Amino acid sequence: MAEELGKATDQYNENRVLGQGGQGTVYKGMLSDGRIVVIKKSKILDESKLEQFINEIVILSQINHRNVVKLLGCCLETEIPLLVYEFISGETLFYNIHHKNEDFSLSWDNRLRIATEVAGPVAYLHSAASIPIYHRDIKSSNIFLDDKYRAKVADFGTSRSIAIDKTHLTTIVQGTFGYLDPEYFQSSQFTEKSDVYSFGVVLVELLTGEKPISYTRPTEGRNLVTYFISSMDEN
Repeated sequence: MAEELGKATDQYNENRVLGQGGQGTVYKGMLSDGRIVVIKKSKILDESKLEQFINEIVILSQINHRNVVKLLGCCLETEIPLLVYEFISGETLFYNIHHKNEDFSLSWDNRLRIATEVAGPVAYLHSAASIPIYHRDIKSSNIFLDDKYRAKVADFGTSRSIAIDKTHLTTIVQGTFGYLDPEYFQSSQFTEKSDVYSFGVVLVELLTGEKPISYTRPTEGRNLVTYFISSMDEN
């Protein structure tokens, strides 16, 4: 499999790079059967990175939802682990909100539909998966729109499953500022409400077209949630 994935990406050619993140580099590849896929390659052989990769495999193998990016396979036989996902041809929701797209209009109907399509996986992870799962990094740049502009939630590298009888996860604070639940930030206790808070920020982003953190807004309104609440109070 490692050999096929190497061929699929033209030996991980720079021209095939779709993006880079904390966990590794993401490539676009074509398998021998003609399928276009996304291949995530860990940056270096680091124990914590390896744990995140394996965690993502374990989490995604428990999920079956049409609005979640599908994990197609993995390769752990190489020194650097590889994950293979379905390819989503569209841009992220963040891009579609904050950049003009002549091919797609973010009408109110589309915004409402996208919000519903993101709410579905969040509710599924918390209430319908075989073991409850906290995503822990819900944000508009982790939501992709496919060729029909349907929302797909991605990036489960920091996600965690939790026993049904547990109410929270105590952990080192991780996440993205602007989307981070303030109670989690203060207590280090992540609950399902922390995911819901992050989803709420995405909703406000969809409603207003504003970024979660913006230095073009007044100092007291740099955080979108604060800005939105104060605007609601004023009106």
